[in-house]
Amino acid sequence: MIIVFKKGASQKEVNNLIKKINSLGLKAMISKGIERTIVGVIGPEDVVRLQPLEVFPGVERVMTVLKPYKLASREFKNEDSIVKIRKGVEIGGKKVGVIAGPCSIESRKQLRMVAEKVKKAGAIILRGGAFKPRTSPYTFQGLGEEGLKILKDVSQEFDIPTATEVMDTRDVGLTAKYADILQVGARNMQNFNLLKEVGQIKKPVILKRGLNATIKELLMSAEYILSEGNFNVILCERGIRTFEDFTRNTLDLSAICAVKVLSHLPIIVDPSHACGKWGMVAPLSKAAVAAGADGLLIEVHPNPQEALSDGPQQLLPENFAFLMKELKKIAQVVGKNM
Repeated sequence: MIIVFKKGASQKEVNNLIKKINSLGLKAMISKGIERTIVGVIGPEDVVRLQPLEVFPGVERVMTVLKPYKLASREFKNEDSIVKIRKGVEIGGKKVGVIAGPCSIESRKQLRMVAEKVKKAGAIILRGGAFKPRTSPYTFQGLGEEGLKILKDVSQEFDIPTATEVMDTRDVGLTAKYADILQVGARNMQNFNLLKEVGQIKKPVILKRGLNATIKELLMSAEYILSEGNFNVILCERGIRTFEDFTRNTLDLSAICAVKVLSHLPIIVDPSHACGKWGMVAPLSKAAVAAGADGLLIEVHPNPQEALSDGPQQLLPENFAFLMKELKKIAQVVGKNM
């Protein structure tokens, strides 16, 4: 159930209703829009329905949310959400935000080189993996905390916020200590304990769609994070598994359009993991921006042939710089900027 307050409702009126909701053993989730405040009520529906919440001062209407993903739905919040990373850096709205960097942090020298190049080209966030989920237990698994320390140092040196993947509930606090954005990978999209854990921190979270997940399942996973009080969620389409084996995965561009209809959350696209081939990253990136994506997550490496993970899908810095120039043209066509 959601409660919509009248335009101009006072904070005191909002607080009085929240106090009532809490006294019933229910949970109130607040969303402040441009004109109105909306409160989502979480708890047993029979308890909620028996309460005459619409009689409280300042309340305009009380509505039942039909979607199972209550807080992620357009019914809860009609206007698009914008996730603020740092002052002047955000995902959502009229700007297409590009997150770029190597698949894995391999050394300080490697990350510094990439950070300098991608920021100069226009990327607003630096990515780099410290913990790597690999299919084989015998391949490079990442540098762990040492990698996080390098990420933090490079972030400060080049004044660029960072994103990195967290794989284990035990590492959430550690990762949040060093990175600006925590990423939940495709293989962990339905790791509900991990989703709850990142939901309890206030840092932004990138939630990637699982290899075999529907859009509804993606939004239900986002709901776990939102229900813990963290509304700084960025969805990510990174390709799904189909019968096609030429590409690593199949990029579902329709997911961008579907999420825009169903949810207020911003959605970005990871073309690198979608295709697994660097030569296809540019056209897929352009298509994603044209389809309305709020951003891109692109892998860039100074020497892909020697990369310790996913070399074939990583762009050289000069190719990334050229792509950014092309993307700016497309962004302008669809009414956005970079």
